Amino acid sequence: MAFSITRRLVVAGAMLTAAVGLTAAGAHAQTVEEIKGKGKLTVGMLVDFPPFGITSADGKPDGYDADVAKLMAKHMGVPVDIVPVTGPNRIPYLLTGKVDVLVASLGITPERAKQVQFSDPYAAIEIGLLAPQGTAITKAEDLSGKSAGVARASTQDQSLTAAAPKDATIRRFDDDASAVQALLSGQVDALGVSNVVAQQIKQMAPQNNYEMKFVLRSQVQGIALRQNQDKLLAWTNGFLETVKKNGELNAIHQKWLGTDLPTAVTSGKS
Repeated sequence: MAFSITRRLVVAGAMLTAAVGLTAAGAHAQTVEEIKGKGKLTVGMLVDFPPFGITSADGKPDGYDADVAKLMAKHMGVPVDIVPVTGPNRIPYLLTGKVDVLVASLGITPERAKQVQFSDPYAAIEIGLLAPQGTAITKAEDLSGKSAGVARASTQDQSLTAAAPKDATIRRFDDDASAVQALLSGQVDALGVSNVVAQQIKQMAPQNNYEMKFVLRSQVQGIALRQNQDKLLAWTNGFLETVKKNGELNAIHQKWLGTDLPTAVTSGKS
């Protein structure tokens, strides 16, 4: 009897281990084949970072990142399951297998690369100078004798201050909203701003024909995977190369940011 009970416990333990192993394999899919095996691509995404991540009127994740995630799943041949994440929990969600990948506006940095593997860039936050189309500015030197607004102590303040000629006037405002209002009301000739805010300004005042005159700084974003997912990383980079070449990724960028893909995305490597 003791032998029988022991044997049953061993068998039950083996079955439990196998079941846990199967569950873990489903959660921690390492390859495209494993993702297809579980029947869907699970993607972590921010939903509070417009226009990259938003919640639609019907309560579903939407935005640039959502469209990229959907396109990725389409090319993989499976449905997509988008899981909302936050800035602090997005990497933990990936590392614990709650999601297969992150398409979550994650900037590629050396610090983060110690935790995750990054794909080639699929998007970028750009800091540049916005002005009406007719304003004769193509480079920082052209700000000579002109004025530009920035949010005080922001990245755009630091970047523009370093690049502008000495006889340019840089007007610093307490926040982005005040700086934007200064541009709209003609208090400044140009505005140091991110491409995200630039798109919002263009939508607010389309009659002014605002355009980015030049880029001061770029922060590229990558699709994040767990370490040692080499096969999935190779597939992801192949996918990005394809959709950059065939125009599908550019169409998403035009839809959400109103411009073509930045050079840092089309030519960049992580």
